[in-house]
This record gives sequence, structure tokens and C-alpha cells, in this order.
Amino acid sequence: MIGTIYNYYAGGNTARGFYNLFESNLNSLNRIYILKGGPGTGKSTLMKNIGQYWVHKGFDIELIHCASDLQSIDGVIIPQLKAGIVDGTAPHVIEPKAPGAIEEYVNLGEAWDSKKLVQHKNEILEIKEKIGDLYKLAYETFAKALKIHDDWEKIYIENMDFEKANELTRTLIEKFFKNHAAEKSSIVKHRFLGAATPKGPVDFIENLTENVKSRYFIKGRPGSGKSTMLKKIAHAAIEKGFDVEIYHCGFDPKSLDMVIVRELDFAIFDSTPPHEYFPNRKHDEIIDMYKECITPGTDEKYKEKLEEISTKYADTMKKGTAYLAQAKTFHNQLENIYVQAMDFSKVTKLEENILSQLEEMKSY
Repeated sequence: MIGTIYNYYAGGNTARGFYNLFESNLNSLNRIYILKGGPGTGKSTLMKNIGQYWVHKGFDIELIHCASDLQSIDGVIIPQLKAGIVDGTAPHVIEPKAPGAIEEYVNLGEAWDSKKLVQHKNEILEIKEKIGDLYKLAYETFAKALKIHDDWEKIYIENMDFEKANELTRTLIEKFFKNHAAEKSSIVKHRFLGAATPKGPVDFIENLTENVKSRYFIKGRPGSGKSTMLKKIAHAAIEKGFDVEIYHCGFDPKSLDMVIVRELDFAIFDSTPPHEYFPNRKHDEIIDMYKECITPGTDEKYKEKLEEISTKYADTMKKGTAYLAQAKTFHNQLENIYVQAMDFSKVTKLEENILSQLEEMKSY
């Protein structure tokens, strides 16, 4: 029997810079391997290999994807073992709570030939500086896009019936939770369902909701109360002691895009671009915030202004994405330098050592 793979992001290239949500996904683990090493040293491959090993043994795993490289992952978690392996290099630096007792550093630098890298020292420094400059430009551009998005939201906020939105939220909370309560403290996981990547927006909604019975697709416009609704539903779940997965917006992490409460078998998410989906299963349901809460005719009344804002926003986001793509090109050059200096047979031995330790944990 093959285990289930859940995919998400715990770090994102956002309008507020690089945003780290790793902590809540790691704090229940008893063993965390923190990988150190440069780009191209095999960290992602090592984690993928270990993940595949356990998923083929019937264990569910979580793959934490890299927002800056669609082919890489930043971590793998095996919940049944209460163990995980994460990339501990910048920008997602992992702060250990109990080094040696919980966290263990694994240095992939043991497998490189420093003499070869010294020959490329100046090139490495130049490329890293270019990458840093490009990420700075990307984040500044996304910040500009956020201000444009605020103007977009303002139009709908000024035409919104907040009491109707509150009533709709109260109705949903009653529907989801009724008189149910869990006799425990809630475990809360903060994540991203998608990310701004060098190839544009990517999301894992279909994967994350695959095994959830009831899915609620929130439709609407910017500023129509989608995130506020999700925050209130998440708060209700926590108050009642249910474990909850809170998925932040990969563009603005202060907003929410999805809440999943697996104990009650439901997921509710913002189903508008860039992660727009439509019902295709029996228990799927649409919640239309525009229809329920916005003054009729708002789209038509502000048509020209909305088109102008939408175009400006899309153009700005494309510029930000282009900076990420350029940074990825330079990152590839950096990886190639390190690949040429690596002895991957030594990385394989490190991988085997981690697997051996995990196997021992399985028998506890």
C-alpha cells in the first residue's frame, strides 16, 4: 500500500519579502534533521529519496516545496514517525529548540572539494550578489503590486454590506461545527497552499483537498471579505479544539486563502484567480461573496477603473515574476559550480545514515 503525499509551501516570495511559516509544521516533531550545504549539493534529492522510501512503505508524507525552484523541495515530514528533514540554509533558517535532542545538523559540505570551490570564489560571490539584488527587486515589485491591489479592494469594500458578510460567516460556522467540540487543545499548522515562483503562481489546492469530503469554493472580488471569513472560521475551529490547517496567501501572508479541518472533513478556500477552481465533486459547494454581499451593479459601475487597476496589477506581478526567473537563472549557474565539486557518493552515505536512524525510530 502506497502512502499519501501532501504538498504545500512553508516559505514564500511575497509582497512582504520572504515569509517563513516553517515553525508550526515542525514543532510537534521529535526528530528534525537540518541539512546544511550550498546550492547543488543534493539536499532536495536526499529529502525526496527519503520521502519516496517511506511513502512506498505505506507512510503518509508531507513535501514542503521550494517557492524559488519548482523542481526542489525545502523539507519532508513523516508524521507517523514524528520526524522531518529540512533545508536549513538561507533564507529558511531553522532555529533549533533542543540541538542534539531534537534537531541534528547534517553537513553536506563534507562531500565537496573545497579546493575546486576556492577556484570559483569570486564567481560565487558575484553570482550570490546578483541573486540577492534580484530578490530585492522582486519583493519591491510585489510590494508595489500590493498597493495596487489595495486600490482594487477599496472599490468593493466601499460597496459591501458587512452585516450580510457577518451573517453568512455565522451561518457557515454553525453549519460546520454545530454543537461539536473536541476535548483537547487545537493543533494549528500555518502554511501556504501556493506561491509566487519563477514560472508564475503555483498551487496545491487539488492535492490538499483530495481526501476531504466537503469543499466550499469562495467566489468574489478583492476586498469582498473572503479572508476575513476564513479567519473567523479558523478561530472557531481553534476555540472548539479541532486541529486546523491555515493556509496563508502566497502574495500577502496577512490574508488567508484556505482553512481545512480534517476531523470534520471540510475545506473552505478562496477560489478566485490565480487559484480559481470550480466544483467537480458531489459535496462541492460555491459561496458567492459578490452576489451575497456586494451592491449589485458594482462591476458595471466601476468597469473602466477596475480594468485599469487589473491591467496595472497584472503587469506589475509579471515584472516581479521576471525578477524571480532571472534569479533562478543565476541560481542554476551557482548550482553547476557546486555540482562539479561534489562527491555524491558521500551524500548517499549521509542519506543512508538518516534512513537507518529513521528505521530505528519506527521500532520505538
